[in-house]
Amino acid sequence: MFCPYCRHPDSRVVDSRVFEDGSAIRRRRQCSNCGRRFTTLETASLSVLKRSGVAEPFSRAKIINGVRKACQGRPVSDDDLALLAQEVEESIRGEGAAEVDAHRVGLAILAPLRRLDQVAYLRFASVYQDFETLADFEAAIATLREDHGDAAPAQRPLTAR
Repeated sequence: MFCPYCRHPDSRVVDSRVFEDGSAIRRRRQCSNCGRRFTTLETASLSVLKRSGVAEPFSRAKIINGVRKACQGRPVSDDDLALLAQEVEESIRGEGAAEVDAHRVGLAILAPLRRLDQVAYLRFASVYQDFETLADFEAAIATLREDHGDAAPAQRPLTAR
């Protein structure tokens, strides 16, 4: 780490603290040449491998923006979305890999979103899992009902008006 003031390559750590829920470390350093202090932030890198083969840094903001579209018009707050993104990141980091493919990120989103809002889950899953027919939606709805013990709604007879 070069000193930002004199560009000297040697510094010593004066203080270290855990930052951002333990996902980063904030260090105060002192340059051995000029004596000035500066702060560094160390995080473990996590890359997302896209279908195109390009790797980019993991971003909670991208998770929030993607899920926000599915939650449009639903009673889901920005705090709910931030917690969902944090849960997704913790889940992926918990696997211990430095690089994860984008499909795995999508799978990690499904479970917390399902708990957060079932309609938003169906919207997200319909795009993510490429629903093509009504049968795909019906199967997803049936699964949601089974998980929550909801019975299928009674069919109402059609009547002429």
